[in-house]
Amino acid sequence: MGKDSFSTSPGLFDQMLSGEATPKPQPGSGPLSVTEATARIKGVLTGVGSMAIEGEMTRATVAASGHVYFTLKDSGASISCILWKGKVASATNGIQPKDGDKIIVRGKLDVYAPRGGYSLIVESIEPVGIGQELLKLEQLKAELREKGWFDRKREIPKMPGCVGVVTSRDAAALRDFLRTRSLRWPGYPVRLCHTQVQGPTASKAIAAAIDALSNSGVDVVVVTRGGGSLEDLWSFNEREVAEAIWRSPVPVIVGVGHESDTTLADFVGDLRAHTPTDAAQIVFPDRAALTERIERVAGYLDRAIDDHFERRLDKFNRSANSRVLVEPTWILGERERSLAALFRRAELAGSGVIQRATQRANLVEGRLERASPKARLAIGGERARSLGSRLLRVGGHLLTPAQQRIEFFSRSLDAVSPLRVLGRGFSLTSRVDGQKRSLVRSASEVKVGQSVETQLGSGHIRSKVTEVLVDKDEGPESCA
Repeated sequence: MGKDSFSTSPGLFDQMLSGEATPKPQPGSGPLSVTEATARIKGVLTGVGSMAIEGEMTRATVAASGHVYFTLKDSGASISCILWKGKVASATNGIQPKDGDKIIVRGKLDVYAPRGGYSLIVESIEPVGIGQELLKLEQLKAELREKGWFDRKREIPKMPGCVGVVTSRDAAALRDFLRTRSLRWPGYPVRLCHTQVQGPTASKAIAAAIDALSNSGVDVVVVTRGGGSLEDLWSFNEREVAEAIWRSPVPVIVGVGHESDTTLADFVGDLRAHTPTDAAQIVFPDRAALTERIERVAGYLDRAIDDHFERRLDKFNRSANSRVLVEPTWILGERERSLAALFRRAELAGSGVIQRATQRANLVEGRLERASPKARLAIGGERARSLGSRLLRVGGHLLTPAQQRIEFFSRSLDAVSPLRVLGRGFSLTSRVDGQKRSLVRSASEVKVGQSVETQLGSGHIRSKVTEVLVDKDEGPESCA
């Protein structure tokens, strides 16, 4: 028994059997009934309190009710144990002991009166030697769960180019894995990274293998090994392995132990496989099923293409026999009839518009004629002609004396007009300086080579002075 095993007085059971541990019957009290004796025994056993007992688990059975019954034994004795259904999860704390495992059981003794036997009512179970390790494991699980390491589940590629495997080359797990590969897709690319899978240094070796393989170009990594005891699988509960899985740039499938075995690596990995065979079935595509699917899809595609061409051919035949292609002049006839109808409609509409416009114009013309100013213009024109005649008569009387006076002054002006003088043979000479004209009154006003213009009775003469002759009183002028 362990340190926490109950320690009552030596020979307690011997005393109970001899009757020394129970009050001796008083004179005249008589013998005890079986029920009374069992009740006294139960009182003594339940009074012992909680105890811890170490031994080997045997004959473990799960009843239909969910209660667990097993026997705890050593080389000298055995004791029946009962684990109630409601206590299974909390008592085992995720551990699943099996026949032959060394365990420490904590609980209280109880007597089952109908059979007169006693049992240990189990409150907790822990494996011998790794109780503290399990506590650390639970603490590590809580830490990684808080960090979210259990929540990342990357998608596993359906057709990985290369599958990486972390396991021992001598393990049965690798043989199962490769045998399943041969059944599903023979020769599928696999890259093995050999490592030890149990022992004190196995966790570091497994972590190094995961790091090396996940960065070698594979598309998915499978970490696997066969079943074993909790101690055998303990390497996959170490922090180093969990960190290596979390660092992996590619998805990681964990297939460690049997279906009932669960390790920390299962929680951190992207997918948990129950066994190495299950891991192989997950990661390797089924070539036969894929080929069958391709053939089925190819058949669907062939039928779809045939149906498509059949529909197209049917549509083509209907189009070829359509009236449009058989008798194309029908289209022109239909269009001609449509255009003729439209033309008639337009002609009728246009004539109606013109007729209505003509009626409106005639109406407006009548109104204009009725309001026309022709009469007033005719009257005004007649008055204007009458007043014009009168004006001419009155003007003639007024203009005659004025005309006579004008003729008189005209004759007087004509008599003294320079033009009349010029007409008698005289002329006027002017100097020409650009646009300026200045009348020459004396020969000394011009110079040799200067341009002059002479106005006659009819026309003008332009000339250049070649010689200037002056009167004697003015003196001679040099000649050119």
